[in-house]
Amino acid sequence: MSAPLLTLKVDVDTLRGTLEGVPRLVELFRRHRTDATFLFSLGPDHTGWAIRRVFRRGFLGKVKRTSVIEHYGWKTLLYGTLLPGPDIGRRAGDVMRRVRNAGFETGIHCWDHVLWQDRVAGADREWTVRQMRKAVDRYAEIFGAAATVHGAAGWQMNGHALRLVEEFGFAWCSDSRGTHPFLPIVGGKTIHSPQLPTTLPTLDELIGVDGTTPINVADRLLAITQTPRATGHVFTLHAELEGLRFLPILDRLLTGWRAQGYRLGAMRALAGEISPDALPRHEIADGTVPGRSGTLLVQGPAYVA
Repeated sequence: MSAPLLTLKVDVDTLRGTLEGVPRLVELFRRHRTDATFLFSLGPDHTGWAIRRVFRRGFLGKVKRTSVIEHYGWKTLLYGTLLPGPDIGRRAGDVMRRVRNAGFETGIHCWDHVLWQDRVAGADREWTVRQMRKAVDRYAEIFGAAATVHGAAGWQMNGHALRLVEEFGFAWCSDSRGTHPFLPIVGGKTIHSPQLPTTLPTLDELIGVDGTTPINVADRLLAITQTPRATGHVFTLHAELEGLRFLPILDRLLTGWRAQGYRLGAMRALAGEISPDALPRHEIADGTVPGRSGTLLVQGPAYVA
């Protein structure tokens, strides 16, 4: 029986994360001889628009706990407000191609991260198609090939988007939080693009809670993964966090997970170990995750026809 797989999924939200965090992560993964999946934001960086979330339950607490200014920098936090939002795909397409050329899996995170995260939940099909089409077209322009992987910004989706991942031909997706791979049910119909949900808490969800700090957060996460699961785990990290100030924490985690007996890999490795037709079917729902503000897409109960 093979060792359990711990899948590494990198969400790249901003221009700074692409230009600075991504190359550092590539270097670290090469040193650890592990694959990973990089999901890119491909359009404008409007990070400054996130200030509109100030009245969302838990948002200010997260800002205080995770030192947002230190991680993102003032310039990034002004994009879309006092500074125009730069086009990430135009400015950093060469960095993205270098990731692919280095052998890593690449895919789509979104077109406009903040816009998608804040509006998709209540958006109609026309708006959703337009946003996803922009990302699909830009990805093809940058890479010269169609994207096969999708992972939604902020784990935010709607029913239209879940149907569209199948229509656009994504082979597998990680748009949700959950416990194991599944096929989502939307309106009583099965979506045949498997969901490989994030199963572990992110670093920014742990830090500042129950005495967890950047110094001991790796120990906290390694305690969670101490007992391997047959279905493995999916860990989401961010180019703006683990690719910058939290890089030493990620280094320690990679070493710790190998010591615990895990194989480390990309989403394609996990997808290669499952049979989509044999996956359980689950409802999808809006739910909450400790340490993260607002609601997000979560794996719901098993579907009973």
